[in-house]
Amino acid sequence: MDLFDKISKNLGGPIGMHQKWSHGYFSFPKLEGEISAHMNFNGKEHLVWSLNNYLGLANHPEVRKSDAQAAADYGMAYPMGARMMSGNTKEHESLEQGLAEFVGMEAGFLLNYGYQGMVSIIDTLVDRNDVIVYDAESHACIIDGVRLHMGKRYVYQHNDIESFEKQLERATKLTEQTGGGILVITEGVFGMSGAQGKLKEIVALKDKYNFRLLIDDAHGFGTMGPTGAGTHEEQDCIEGVDVYFGTFAKSMAGIGAFVAAKADIIAYLRYNMRSQTFAKALPMPMVIGLQKRFELLKSKPELREKLWTIAHTLQAGLKERGFDIGNTNTMVTPVFLKGELLEATSLTRDLRENYGIFCSIVVYPVIPKGLIVLRLIPTATHSLEDVQRTLDAYSEVAQKLKEGVYKEDSMAIA
Repeated sequence: MDLFDKISKNLGGPIGMHQKWSHGYFSFPKLEGEISAHMNFNGKEHLVWSLNNYLGLANHPEVRKSDAQAAADYGMAYPMGARMMSGNTKEHESLEQGLAEFVGMEAGFLLNYGYQGMVSIIDTLVDRNDVIVYDAESHACIIDGVRLHMGKRYVYQHNDIESFEKQLERATKLTEQTGGGILVITEGVFGMSGAQGKLKEIVALKDKYNFRLLIDDAHGFGTMGPTGAGTHEEQDCIEGVDVYFGTFAKSMAGIGAFVAAKADIIAYLRYNMRSQTFAKALPMPMVIGLQKRFELLKSKPELREKLWTIAHTLQAGLKERGFDIGNTNTMVTPVFLKGELLEATSLTRDLRENYGIFCSIVVYPVIPKGLIVLRLIPTATHSLEDVQRTLDAYSEVAQKLKEGVYKEDSMAIA
């Protein structure tokens, strides 16, 4: 058995362009089931730390009831057209305006998908005379949006304000020649490291440079700040953000996204974003279900408090046991280990098969060779018992990694 066969086996399935990509199959709890982070994977119960469900709304009884009722009332087809044509409803407009006000903006616009939405926002906001300045560790959707830009783009070192200002200086000199503007793009919360983007320090440079700031706050919306309005609320710099992007896939456990800004910017995006102009509007059950999720996000701060209790307890426990969790200052919890690719997949399989713990693994080429990141996503559905179980398991597999157990044929682990 060669290296790739071993890695494939550890991940739970074959790898390669022409092979089935799935690593296995989840089955999900029924409506009457208890809200928890425990699911069945390949027929066995697992404690899952890879859920897009920060506030536990995915299986919340009120959400499930709202989704079901909306589907019964409208079906999945309505509205039958793009927003500009026959796809606009008062429910769509009500949701997007409520979201905009919540994050401190004048107006909002619903987007069918987060990834596609961010790509299209960037493509729409700039032309060949403009310059983009963006963080080196931006999400793939930002990178893909930047790649569409026909003008210049400058990348600054991750969360490095000195590097950022140097790129701003370069961009300013260029736009003085082209007559264009500068669009700065960063994230509120970086999803791999858990670090907050340095929004307040970026905003402070608006006194010296002329630029507009677009933030991708996929992980921050609903989780960061006193009310959950986002990372810009957490850092007390709402007024300095020109365009705010949030998704429904994280804290609201749904599908789609929204962009919020001044009314004239949103009006421009509404009539120029090709990915929305030529796409059918979000179906009514999704919109009404998102309204219920949004209502609970605002009215039940205890869900956010539970999330942070789990996150803080988990992170404190990992630190006490000597684990390196980087510089996260959010709920995203990376655990940095040293090891090769086969060791990483063997360790992950051991966690999954023998400890019943399912988590995300990040390896080369996303990160340098010789490093392993196990990313934990705490949610309001996790319990303190889940945290303790995970801490104990991590201590055991870390010791095995240190002793070289995972360098051997991993088939003997299970």
